[in-house]
Amino acid sequence: MEQDRQVGRVDIHFIPEMVHVAVSVDESLTQETVQQIIDTVDEDLVDAVGINRGNFVVRIFQGRETGVLSDDN
Repeated sequence: MEQDRQVGRVDIHFIPEMVHVAVSVDESLTQETVQQIIDTVDEDLVDAVGINRGNFVVRIFQGRETGVLSDDN
């Protein structure tokens, strides 16, 4: 959160012997900040789950949110 505003989302998908991570970040974030997020996910997740880095895939999506669809709105 940046100034009480969401600036990204991390979705983690576990499949046998593999972890896929999708990181979606606001277009205003710098590459340095995005790299810090990747490093944090890498350090925290790979160590916690005990997987080989070769079985860990991170995809980065950077842009802006154009809308939200929900029954609550």
